[in-house]
Amino acid sequence: MRRLRRRTWRLAVIPILLSSGWGGAQDQASPVPDAAAVVRRAVANRRAEDAAHRPNRFLFHKQDDRRNFTQEIIETPQGDVALLVAINGNPLRPAGRQMERNRLDALNKDPDMQAHRLRREQADAARVDSLLQLLPDAFLYQYVNTVSCDVSAQPDVEVPGISLRPIATRPPDSCYHMTFKPAPNWDPPNIEARIFRGMAGEIWIDSTDDRLVRLNACLISDVDFGWGIVGRLDKGGTVFLEQSKVGDHDWELTRMKLNLTGKALMVKPLSYHINEDLADFAPVAPGTDYHQAIKMLEAAQPAASP
Repeated sequence: MRRLRRRTWRLAVIPILLSSGWGGAQDQASPVPDAAAVVRRAVANRRAEDAAHRPNRFLFHKQDDRRNFTQEIIETPQGDVALLVAINGNPLRPAGRQMERNRLDALNKDPDMQAHRLRREQADAARVDSLLQLLPDAFLYQYVNTVSCDVSAQPDVEVPGISLRPIATRPPDSCYHMTFKPAPNWDPPNIEARIFRGMAGEIWIDSTDDRLVRLNACLISDVDFGWGIVGRLDKGGTVFLEQSKVGDHDWELTRMKLNLTGKALMVKPLSYHINEDLADFAPVAPGTDYHQAIKMLEAAQPAASP
């Protein structure tokens, strides 16, 4: 089960949101790559390599206008299993830990509930995949230079009492640094894809693996959904994504920042100020099902008694 399939990706208005770039000199001896072809390969490689993805266990931190929480998540063939481990940076109190145990116990006894979660994840993933296929044609790409693609410091999600054995990440190679802007003659095939008509920015793609490392984008115009009746995102909103390689051929979305405003149904304000970090990836034994994942999460949780 893949990563781009849940959490913030479920926001109906922004189903796919994949300052200037880093310094670095272009290698004058290297040929200038075809920017659109690089993006097309990156999209194709994502689909091919995701099919061989091995499940991971990791920490997920999210902060928005209403919440600040951390979960420990285990991926399984039956869908993700999540355990809330901290709120506002503080571990759960005994009563909160007991509530989480009760929730997991109920989930363990109700396969239909987990099956519903899996169907929702699969639907999210299908929507994202369909939109990713549009990226090569939705934008005009311009190669800028080839630079070091060191990602920013790997997210550090600390929760007292939670200790995983992180997968060692490979030192990043060089990246193709490119700009992108909407293709003027491209016609969005559905309402969700309309956001591409108002987005421009910069993108960094690993030149060895042809995988997205970083995206920094801005809405350069208002984006209407359903002729402005369903909703609108305001010009000036920003999107930042960063991926890291956490296995031989496995890349994970490790950082996302959204700052978007707009209106729903012409009158209701929309505001998405979201920071997400994923960290401490550790492999899960092949064949681990969701029942076993629940036991693993419960075993790692501190005792519920004061």
